[in-house]
Amino acid sequence: MKAAPSLRLRLLLGTLLWIVATIGVTGWVLQGMFEQHLSRQFHAELATHLNQLAANLEINAAGQPEVSHVLSDPRLERPYSGLYWQVDRMRSDTMPAKPALLRSRSLWDGELRVPDDWLGDGEHHEHRLNGPKGESLRMIEQSLHLTEQQAENTEQTLRLIVAADEKLLAEPVERFRGLLLMALSLLAGGLILAAIVQVVAGLRPLNRLRDELTRLRDGEQALLGGSHPAEIQPLVDELNTVLERNAEFVERARSQAGNLAHAVKTPLAVMANAAAAERSELAELVTSQVSVARQHIDHHLARARIAASAQVHGQHCLLRPAIEGLLRVMQRVHAERALTLHLDDDREILVFRGEAQDLQEMLGNLLDNACKWAGSRVEVSASRQAGELCIDIDDDGPGIDIEARPLLLQRGQRGDEQVPGSGLGLAIVDDLASLYGGRLALLDSPLGGLRVRLCLPAGKNKELDQASTGEKSCCNT
Repeated sequence: MKAAPSLRLRLLLGTLLWIVATIGVTGWVLQGMFEQHLSRQFHAELATHLNQLAANLEINAAGQPEVSHVLSDPRLERPYSGLYWQVDRMRSDTMPAKPALLRSRSLWDGELRVPDDWLGDGEHHEHRLNGPKGESLRMIEQSLHLTEQQAENTEQTLRLIVAADEKLLAEPVERFRGLLLMALSLLAGGLILAAIVQVVAGLRPLNRLRDELTRLRDGEQALLGGSHPAEIQPLVDELNTVLERNAEFVERARSQAGNLAHAVKTPLAVMANAAAAERSELAELVTSQVSVARQHIDHHLARARIAASAQVHGQHCLLRPAIEGLLRVMQRVHAERALTLHLDDDREILVFRGEAQDLQEMLGNLLDNACKWAGSRVEVSASRQAGELCIDIDDDGPGIDIEARPLLLQRGQRGDEQVPGSGLGLAIVDDLASLYGGRLALLDSPLGGLRVRLCLPAGKNKELDQASTGEKSCCNT
């Protein structure tokens, strides 16, 4: 099944996209607000200059307009400074437009070419036009009507104009845009860093939970422990409840399997004893069938028990003490043959991830089979390979042809009818190993006989002290 996208990646992408979008919209809004503020301020400044011009405009004795006082902004006195004022006569049907009457020193020898426009008395209009050096200007104009009290026997309407270079507005906007971009970039970087830290820190409990599940799988613990956040703790509690109920189910299954074994074996024993007391073909048939029934009961009960125990996590068993105990048993069982049973001296701590009884049953069958076929020597060695525990059992017996080896893994098949046995040993071991995810292989032995290789899941070396002292061979965490 294809894995879904990473939760960390999805959280980070969602957060980063939201941060970038929010910062972008915020920058656009702030820049727009700043431009509007500057535009209003620019217009207000022009209006202020226009009011100052109107306040200082007088009619002299010759009946000509003049400015009584210099306006306050020094830029109006500096040539081509970008800030200008001009006074014209208002054009009418009886009086066409004439050249400017008055203009600021900043215009020098230039003049503002203002489009014809009709203005009411005191009315303001705003336009854009080209300045004396071709620059773009924003201007504001007002009409001023001179009454008879201001000019005896004279009536005239003047147009007052104040204009400023739009660069005076654009330059602050550009500077603000650069500062805003730098500030928002720093803010975005800080928010992104905070989001990464938050996501990593927020998902760290899931990493701890994953590590605990790994230890649970490897048999280092039976339940999930530790303190978890409130959002994860209910999940941990539910998993622990499932594990506990599974263990209880396995224990009940074992008890029921044992009860069934006793319930069935007792009538079989009675039938076998009754048949043994008779000398007839029926008695021999009953005896053989009882023996077959016992073998099948043992096989299926063992398979059912191991199928249940293989699902229980948190179990592991040290390998070397288990093998040493079985070799001592085999030495006594086959004492009349004076076999040499040798265990490799490698002191590497090897752990089987499973139950001790299952390991002993599999190794017991294999060692017993090797002792039956061996001429004089049986050797056992074990190693860890690619996360698996591989156990090799070699004998110096006659060996088995390659073509016949697959048949020995089938129930009821025997290598030699002269050797006692039921033909179920290797088949049982193969079934039990497969339940643990392992395998059984028949190979050529360096001793000249058969090598049986049993590969099982390996556990981690948690019980080092127990392995070195030999006090315990197995433990359930």
